[in-house]
Amino acid sequence: MALKFASSRLAQFIRRRGISIAAASSLVSVLAAAGCGQLAHKERELTFRVEPGTASWYSGLPEGLVESNLVVQADGKSQNLHTWWWPADKPDAPAVLYLHGARWNLTGQLFRIQQLHDFGFSVLAVDYRGFGKSDGDLPSERTVYEDAQVAWKHLASLQPDAGKRFIYGHSLGGAIAIDLAAHLNGSDDDRDEGKAAQPAAKGLIVESSFTSLADIARSLTYPWLPLQLLLSQKFDSVGKISRVGMPVLIVHGSSDRYVPSRFSEKLYEAAGGRKKLILVEGGTHNNSMRLGATEYRQAFKELFGLAPDPA
Repeated sequence: MALKFASSRLAQFIRRRGISIAAASSLVSVLAAAGCGQLAHKERELTFRVEPGTASWYSGLPEGLVESNLVVQADGKSQNLHTWWWPADKPDAPAVLYLHGARWNLTGQLFRIQQLHDFGFSVLAVDYRGFGKSDGDLPSERTVYEDAQVAWKHLASLQPDAGKRFIYGHSLGGAIAIDLAAHLNGSDDDRDEGKAAQPAAKGLIVESSFTSLADIARSLTYPWLPLQLLLSQKFDSVGKISRVGMPVLIVHGSSDRYVPSRFSEKLYEAAGGRKKLILVEGGTHNNSMRLGATEYRQAFKELFGLAPDPA
């Protein structure tokens, strides 16, 4: 899924007009200072690129998969969060929270969810508000983080053993997964405010993701543009991943045309503690779990001490 941003239009304008670096920087600063509500709204539209309805390749729910709704309390009202729960054959199987990326709702994610289930995991997958059958309108960085936290608490009730709980995020979902993992044991801010720490997890899996939204935007425009001042949606994974207090598996296809694998290499460098990077030879943005299934299984064993059931 290509990530496109309002900043690319700004860069096109700069190119056409021949604006100097200093003038361009000033323009970005003025736009940011002015608030640019319309630009921020367009930025969210282009970041999430929500496709309504059912994916054309979706052929229906597999046997054993259960649909349900969770309740999110936000801004004084209740909203429904649509989920899929697909338990593994073994009652004590490890469970993973699946966090999808931009554009497609759960109906477009079934092939990766199926692969995780084939690995032996029970899978809880969630559509953020504004996607699929979930309530809400246009998502934002704040709302998807909230949704992931609600889904995580539900997964903890489905799999009480923290040593058997995992987080998986694909593409933009990888940034959401990193944010969730960074806060699971309670951030410094949480402790200062006396908030209870959330349940721990055994590991984090991030596939085909990026360092930050500004880095992706710069790769599509000019590297010198101070886009961090313009973008309201930060998704600063590289600034958070060092705070993740669990083993981290990072996977990326070497032939990803949308998000180059160098972004995952930078995430790997920034991660602390136990970690592993898999670069799947010939893998694209969407097929690295299938092409790299053997490498995935080996990493599960080496990094997490798991030996998921064979497909």
